[in-house]
Amino acid sequence: MTAYLVALVLGLVEGLTEFLPISSTGHLVLASALLGQVDDKGKVFDVVIQSGAVLAIVLEYRERFAATVRGLWRPGPERAFAVNVAIAFVPLAALGLLFGKALKAALFNATSIAAAFIVGALVILWVERRASDRAPRITDVDAMTPLDALKMGLAQAFALVPGMSRSGSTIIGGMLFGFSREAATRFSFFLAVPTLLIAGAYDLLKHRDLLTAADLGPWAVGLVTAFVTAWLCVRWLLRYVSTHTFTPFAYYRLAFGAMILVTAERGWISWGG
Repeated sequence: MTAYLVALVLGLVEGLTEFLPISSTGHLVLASALLGQVDDKGKVFDVVIQSGAVLAIVLEYRERFAATVRGLWRPGPERAFAVNVAIAFVPLAALGLLFGKALKAALFNATSIAAAFIVGALVILWVERRASDRAPRITDVDAMTPLDALKMGLAQAFALVPGMSRSGSTIIGGMLFGFSREAATRFSFFLAVPTLLIAGAYDLLKHRDLLTAADLGPWAVGLVTAFVTAWLCVRWLLRYVSTHTFTPFAYYRLAFGAMILVTAERGWISWGG
């Protein structure tokens, strides 16, 4: 029962944080440390349950994905959209293969994650203030060029730093490059599909020898919980960004980062690094 409860809690954490600019990886690393799930199998679980959150995007935008698949075989907006997603995926994939292992070894600790939370918060505050003075250049993802997609991909690459946030990097990076909040948020959703599915499949295949039949039940609980929670969160976020800024998330990041630093420094909580 303990394994199922841990899976449930981590699935909730993943679903609630994956598509918000507050770093699901940072939250999962710290939550896993608190729950004692810090072995290699636990780290694979954290990556794989992201696939559950991705399925929420597929469900929410099922008509768009179906139209894109049908349109791949002929020139048009569907093929252009798919090409842009592919272009945006490349920087994170390439840099992750080159530097991912070194970054994990150096930065997957409480102090580094807290620092990334705080730095990310300051970036959000700066970009939001800048965006208030300028009209967006792109208000629809179909208006993107391949160069816009590459810029978004480079922004997403900052997510290799735990605590920076994949969704936060793409959304806030998109706003910096002239996207509206809504367009940047939607493209961040679409870009999550290949990014997280491929990352989850790669990690699962690489560490398949760690898994046993006994893991199937808890992992299924984590995946389903992440899926349901992420779907509800995505629907809420789409309504939120139409009338609100991301400034409250910046203040949350500041408070959460400060809490991690203080509790770790005082020895009140062992965050696992």
